[in-house]
Amino acid sequence: MRSTKAIFFKQLLDIFKNKMVLIQFIVFPLVAFVFTEMVAKPNLDISDSMFVTMFAGIFAGMSVLSTIANFIAEDRERKSLRFLVMAGVKPYQYMLGIGGVMMAASLVVSVVFGLIGGFGGMDFVRFIVVLLLGSIASTLLGATVGIISKNQQSAAAMAMPLGMILGFTPMLALFSGTVQKIFGIFYTMQVNTLVNDFSASFAKPALIILANIVVLAVLFVLAYNRKGLRS
Repeated sequence: MRSTKAIFFKQLLDIFKNKMVLIQFIVFPLVAFVFTEMVAKPNLDISDSMFVTMFAGIFAGMSVLSTIANFIAEDRERKSLRFLVMAGVKPYQYMLGIGGVMMAASLVVSVVFGLIGGFGGMDFVRFIVVLLLGSIASTLLGATVGIISKNQQSAAAMAMPLGMILGFTPMLALFSGTVQKIFGIFYTMQVNTLVNDFSASFAKPALIILANIVVLAVLFVLAYNRKGLRS
């Protein structure tokens, strides 16, 4: 427990030290706020929450994925994981610590998005829960990318296109039924569905998101068994 807590606070400090990572957690809520106040609210034809849900989905699908991949690839490249292992830190403790940072950061950003969107009551709770589920899926995928990557550069090269596809596909689906059908099995599409329509059934999209989480967890385990955290 102490090791997990130490890794959590160490990674939390790294977020504030790394300006590029910190920007990713600030820019999307900021852009959502600007577009909401300057475009959505003055226009009666646009929902006040349109840009909030759009950028929140992009954040969960792209920023979380690329950030966790960068974290793990950086630790692997610097060989700092070897020192952690020598200090008695178990791989699952490391993952709980670094994943906990992502969930804490995602929770804060999700709350900010929810406040900008003006959600209240159970809609606010549902919005937060859905974004956190999407962030969990992205964390698992990003962790897998980080483990199989040789260095930060290769991790970024792999994480960026994946994040862009997962983050921006829901926006494209608004204009294309074909895109919606093809990519409907991905968790970001279902996250988009749930945060855009609070009257929509929660069960089916949530099950698809959970199925994505299970599949991504299996992929992570396979990648870990093959590459490990020590190399």
